[in-house]
Amino acid sequence: MKKITLALASILAVASAKADEGMWTLYNLPQAVYQQMQTEGFELPYDALYSGNNAIMKSVVNFSGFCSGVVVSPDGLVFTNHHCGFEAIRSHSTVEHDYMLNGFYAKSYEEELPNKDMFVSFMVEQKDVTKKLEAMGIDKMTASRRTEFVDSIENAWSKDVKAKDSTLRLEIKPYYEGNQYYATTYRDFRDLRLVFTIPKSMGKFGGETDNWMWPRQTCDFSVFRIYADPKTNGPADYNEKNVPYRPESWAPVSMQGYKDGDFSMTMGYPGSTNRYLSSYGIRERRDAINAPRAQVRGVKQEQMIRHMRADEAVRIKYDSKYAQSSNYWKNSIGMNKCIDSIGLIQQKAAFEQKIRQYQNSTGYLKKELDFELMKRLYDARLDVRKAYTLFTETFFRTNELTTRAIRVHNGIKYQGPDNKPKKQYIVFEDNSKEWDEATDKDVYAALLKNYREQVDSKYLPAFYTTIDKKFGGDCTKYVDYIYANSMLMKSGEKLYANKKNFLKDCGVVMGMDITEVMHTLTSSLKSSMDSIAEQEKYLCAAKLRMEEDMPHYSDANFTMRLSYGQVGGFLLGGKPSGYYTAAPSIVSKMKTGDKVVDYYAEPVMHELFSAKDFGNYTDKTTGDMHLCFLTNNDITGGNSGSPMFNGKGELIGLAFDGNWDSLSSDLLFDSHLARCIGVDIRYVIFMMDRWGHADRLIKEINAK
Repeated sequence: MKKITLALASILAVASAKADEGMWTLYNLPQAVYQQMQTEGFELPYDALYSGNNAIMKSVVNFSGFCSGVVVSPDGLVFTNHHCGFEAIRSHSTVEHDYMLNGFYAKSYEEELPNKDMFVSFMVEQKDVTKKLEAMGIDKMTASRRTEFVDSIENAWSKDVKAKDSTLRLEIKPYYEGNQYYATTYRDFRDLRLVFTIPKSMGKFGGETDNWMWPRQTCDFSVFRIYADPKTNGPADYNEKNVPYRPESWAPVSMQGYKDGDFSMTMGYPGSTNRYLSSYGIRERRDAINAPRAQVRGVKQEQMIRHMRADEAVRIKYDSKYAQSSNYWKNSIGMNKCIDSIGLIQQKAAFEQKIRQYQNSTGYLKKELDFELMKRLYDARLDVRKAYTLFTETFFRTNELTTRAIRVHNGIKYQGPDNKPKKQYIVFEDNSKEWDEATDKDVYAALLKNYREQVDSKYLPAFYTTIDKKFGGDCTKYVDYIYANSMLMKSGEKLYANKKNFLKDCGVVMGMDITEVMHTLTSSLKSSMDSIAEQEKYLCAAKLRMEEDMPHYSDANFTMRLSYGQVGGFLLGGKPSGYYTAAPSIVSKMKTGDKVVDYYAEPVMHELFSAKDFGNYTDKTTGDMHLCFLTNNDITGGNSGSPMFNGKGELIGLAFDGNWDSLSSDLLFDSHLARCIGVDIRYVIFMMDRWGHADRLIKEINAK
């Protein structure tokens, strides 16, 4: 068979490989992909994406290391999702001034609220540094040694970058399962202030009932502003004298809407996908990660929600924690259902058989990629990996008691004079605004009981013997005892680690027992970690070589990516889903708010969406007031808050969720089923206008 030219092969490959699939890096976007984007309705030149003076990517930000956002004004105004800004909104809320419940609008710069430890990052540059690292011998190192080596090189190169511009930082991350490495330069702005948020009833409308579901009516947005040094317009720590940042570029906001089939593009920071993962790795994900994660979080959330519903102050403290936990609880359940319903493990195994045949015919990686070895390695660690998930979901970031107990033994800094060890101490600051004692106790007691029921006894921390002998197996009595007697729970008290009573403290002992099991589990996993990583790297390399005439994108790793596709629905229960939701649909749900708490909304919201005329917010094509819409853009966690652009590079929405059928797309993207759910930018502006009366912000945004 004659070999067709690479350029032609690339174009054909894109067309046959579903044009809406792909999380593409921008600096090296394949020309074939750009040409396909043009075919589907992208109207701007290639340089408008990454390298031009007003390149679209310059308006897109990494939002605080866990979401995405977009700059929408010449004065540094940033749009992101409501759930991305939720913790900031919560941290400013009190029972007297509950911004989560009632919303917030700063009517002047002076009223905009600063946020501790929040930031936005602009990507400045990205480049492939694989050959440089290979020249230093990285390809001859083990996986764990490669990680250490990359960290050291990253530190060295970061110093070089900072020497030239102190506002920059550099990251090096692996791509294509470690077959390539890219260096990305960022500029971080650390003074980020809350400007506007709607009530939670709208920002989280539908709650867990509608999470990962369609149809949706959630107005999932919040507004922040970047502040900068008044002299340099550059990054600065919070200071009252800082001024609104004047960005190099910002996204134009369009009120023109979209039609079914129109071009749509997202840019943002997708967190993690595993589409190159082997069938053995997918089985581990299903059985040893997703299933136990969902099981433990279900137990934890049952206790949290009980206390949240009983006490308004507790709800404020735990709203964000509960939302974070429940999001991936439902994600894990949905992903496992999708894995089984589409036979994903079998699909991957069949593809791996093709790679075996390719190996046999070409000899490529014949001695390196060993499927039998990969299977043995995964089989041997399956039970340990499941126990590790149960362990981390039980003891890490679930309650204040274990957080403190683990920190005492893992990284907390001593205070006091360095030259006088006997005067060095550990102290936990009073953070009682962040948690509730009764809730903390009940969560931990329930988790302790559940953990014992789920794991082999060899993975039980030693304090379970104390629970049995001293408290008759009653986990609640044990937790009450620790709370009452451990110095760990006495905020502000100095714990002198060199004193005998420190090592006898019941909470400190508990932390030691937890840490011991943690070391046992991590050591067991580490024994095969390098070998598994090496096999997965070879598997990815073999796929890339076998399909070398096709453009490929690397798995998401929370670096900026572009995805493109079209506005449009899918078949939902055998019927067309529709590609947007309209005002009557939210009114219908609001009317059931007395029965479904997630559909409750204030009377003013009923009034706003029952209007007979929505004026300029009415879509010209459908005659409806659009709320949310669907595209087949390729997104995942981290894309929350990603701007959704039309073919002219204008902002038409913010991505905030996927549909239930997309939950396996972290492992395999199905263009027939997977959809990105976005909040229509007109819905956003409508709420800022009709509910918030935020005239100064609307004028600043200057939507067209």
